[in-house]
Amino acid sequence: MSELRVQQLTVGPLEENCWLLADPASRRAVLVDPGDEADRLLAAVDASGCVLDAIWLTHCHFDHVGGIAGVVRARPVPIHRHIADTPFYEAAADNAARWGIRLDNPPPATHDVMEGGSMQLGEHRFDIWHVPGHAPGHVAFVGHGLCISGDVLFAGSIGRTDLPLCDPRAMQTSLLRLAALPPETRVLPGHGVTTTIGQELASNPFLRGAARPIGA
Repeated sequence: MSELRVQQLTVGPLEENCWLLADPASRRAVLVDPGDEADRLLAAVDASGCVLDAIWLTHCHFDHVGGIAGVVRARPVPIHRHIADTPFYEAAADNAARWGIRLDNPPPATHDVMEGGSMQLGEHRFDIWHVPGHAPGHVAFVGHGLCISGDVLFAGSIGRTDLPLCDPRAMQTSLLRLAALPPETRVLPGHGVTTTIGQELASNPFLRGAARPIGA
């Protein structure tokens, strides 16, 4: 199987991680959670030597979708998101404004993702895991030794569960599910540095059961 190239692009005032996945063999690429700085993200795609194939979203909080409008204006690619996050997706600009941040609302999503489905990039398949808690439509993309976790799991912490439509109990279930991945699985989070499941089992109190999500 061809090599999969992964690039972390931290964007926007909330320092959100957009992940560029590029498959040189097929010359196709995807952007996961393009949260801001569309021009910079497109430049990274071009530098990869690949053609942008799609946008995949772990969830639809404004800091994860704020760059979509600019990306799609230049490259009209499909947008994949879980339908349960539609309220966040459609109100992204208004929600950002409450934080004093201006962004363009994303265009309508074109495809729904769901538990048990998969996403394909060249020969590389990623399973879709519905992992709600931080957001009702939150998913993780799991495959090839990677877990693109969005804001469910961070290095040393987890996503907030005290925001609108959060569910602390669902977050606990989602964390237990991620904790069962092989310890060498590399976690690509929505904020902060990369980690592994093994590192988090050893040091993250939320995975070790020593603490509960906020609001639980």
